[in-house]
Amino acid sequence: MTRVREIAQLGAKILRQKAEAVADVCDVEILQIIEAMQSTLATTAGVGIAAPQIGQSKRIIIVASRPTPRYPSAPLMEPTVMINPDFEVLSETQEKSWEGCLSVPGIRALVPRYRDIMIRYTDQQGGLVELKLNGFVARIFQHEFDHLEGKTYLDRVENNADIFSESEYLKLVDGIHA
Repeated sequence: MTRVREIAQLGAKILRQKAEAVADVCDVEILQIIEAMQSTLATTAGVGIAAPQIGQSKRIIIVASRPTPRYPSAPLMEPTVMINPDFEVLSETQEKSWEGCLSVPGIRALVPRYRDIMIRYTDQQGGLVELKLNGFVARIFQHEFDHLEGKTYLDRVENNADIFSESEYLKLVDGIHA
């Protein structure tokens, strides 16, 4: 079993660096990074993780949408490892919705993201995958992709009034569902 890694927190230099492309998906180091990402994500209520979040400057993300206490209405999908991902915007339509981050605990914010995107990535077997994403899963992808660019979701917030403590966010959401 791979050791669970500490998640880099806001302020850590690695979260502000552009991650390096992966040259060989079969490299032992890359396989170890992916295993560590999978093990670390499995211990959280997160729906995605990027290699820089575990201290590795590599262009690898995992998108793992699933209902959790943090995202109770998230659609269920298999955790998907994406190496050297990229995307194009299919529609300029953006939606503002709530995001949190394992690297920014205790904070939530309303973040605008593109609703419909086409993603491309290399899978763990070295195959090229092209896929259309929309809604929440497209949001997760863009959030994790930002980590590879040295950005966090707070960089996308349009107004500081859209940033909430987790406790105030939960009061708001409970009020909506009550």
